[in-house]
Amino acid sequence: GTSRIDIEGVEELRAVSHSVVPDRLEVATFLAALAVSGGELVLRNTRADHIELLIERMGAMGVRISPEGDGLWAMCRERPHATSLVTLPYPGLATDFLPLLVAVLCVADGTSFATENVFAGRFGYVGELARMGARITVEDHHLVIEGVESLSGAPVRAPDIRAGAALLVAGLCAEGTTEVHGGEHIDRGYEAIHDKLTALGAHVERLET
Repeated sequence: GTSRIDIEGVEELRAVSHSVVPDRLEVATFLAALAVSGGELVLRNTRADHIELLIERMGAMGVRISPEGDGLWAMCRERPHATSLVTLPYPGLATDFLPLLVAVLCVADGTSFATENVFAGRFGYVGELARMGARITVEDHHLVIEGVESLSGAPVRAPDIRAGAALLVAGLCAEGTTEVHGGEHIDRGYEAIHDKLTALGAHVERLET
């Protein structure tokens, strides 16, 4: 490919029909929620070919995923397995997937490793997960995640969209109540995610401040 795009103007544009592609980050969020909670899930209007590496990595964690109609069927009946993650520019593993997957690996059955190769300073959520009992060591742009049996609910703050979603995922499997502050960040990337999680059986309440 190239970093340059040449556009030649025309006098008139014509009407076309276009379908917006599904949000792969929302798909990743619900798959991560399934991985820490267990059970089965069907995601409609999903493009498996847009998340092939995500499906492969979640499979390594013990999440079974297969195509179903216009979406995906997923199931997880066991504690997540430890694995390694490396973010890369497309078509590599998306950097926005990493906080969600790290939240899953916090309760995995061993030691996992994650490397962030796309953006610097994206580990702001690690300290918040640590408040919940996660055991994560930061080494430059690498993470070492020692899985624990369970996390503990705690007041935490979302520094950005995906970090906030990762804290929601962690809260789903934590013992006790987790309060995620900074919900306005989550709202920028999700439409009523608390309602969707509640519909799946989670106990999530939106508090007005």
